[in-house]
Amino acid sequence: MPAILSIQSSVAYGHVGNSAAVFPLQRLGLEVWPVITVHFSNHTGYGAWRGPVLMAEDVAAVITGIEERGVFPDCTGVLSGYMGDASLGGVILQAQRRVKAANPAALYCCDPVMGDVGRGFFVRPGIPEIMRNHAVPAADMITPNQFELEYLTGREITDLGSALAAARSALDLGPRVVVVTSLTRSDAAPDTIEMLAVSRDEAQLVTTPRLDLAVNGAGDMTAALVFAHWVMGRDLATALSRTASAVYAVLQATRRAGVREIQIVAAQDAIAAPETEFTAQRIA
Repeated sequence: MPAILSIQSSVAYGHVGNSAAVFPLQRLGLEVWPVITVHFSNHTGYGAWRGPVLMAEDVAAVITGIEERGVFPDCTGVLSGYMGDASLGGVILQAQRRVKAANPAALYCCDPVMGDVGRGFFVRPGIPEIMRNHAVPAADMITPNQFELEYLTGREITDLGSALAAARSALDLGPRVVVVTSLTRSDAAPDTIEMLAVSRDEAQLVTTPRLDLAVNGAGDMTAALVFAHWVMGRDLATALSRTASAVYAVLQATRRAGVREIQIVAAQDAIAAPETEFTAQRIA
């Protein structure tokens, strides 16, 4: 059974970081080894929260403990997200190197969590530089949102052409696949939102209706799902289609519930088998 080492944040209330990624991964049938970088009471977007940012040595100790069980050869993927502190960058990069040493076929996905359109950067100083200069070059797949892709490449994204150019520029940093998890462009229908996946060989685009809601953790869930489908051997178009369909179903359930936290438990069947399929289209 594929196993994912997922190194990112955790919250007690709601769904963000590992609290948004672990259950969807399990619902797809993957084994998950969650390692947390922070443990907060809730998402920081509420404006108030409590809880610690874990020390780098404590996170490293947990990872070493997993390694000591002799299971790294069974690890098929490493997923990293919100760091909490720049000191964790080295711990995450060392972990993916050790996993790959034990299993050369293992893949590393970096979700370069740094900020978002309208909010700007919301991470501690030093983290954007760690992402751009070290984590992204080490990754096989990266899953930035539009704001993060613009930062990584220094390119403004306004239309499909500039989005493709930015994604291809990000490939030059090192990863094999760039998945833009939320694309808004001037030359698309205003009531839609898109995901774009680009490799050296192809570019796939999937479009879903834009739902009028603000939620926490959707990007973390999206990164986990698209990486999971890719790790499980699905082609890029299928991975993108299944991810977009599942995310849309979860967001629909969240809107119906009238809440801010994504309804991954209520919509769990749709994560594994979405009723509505949005098909990715090859655009290059």
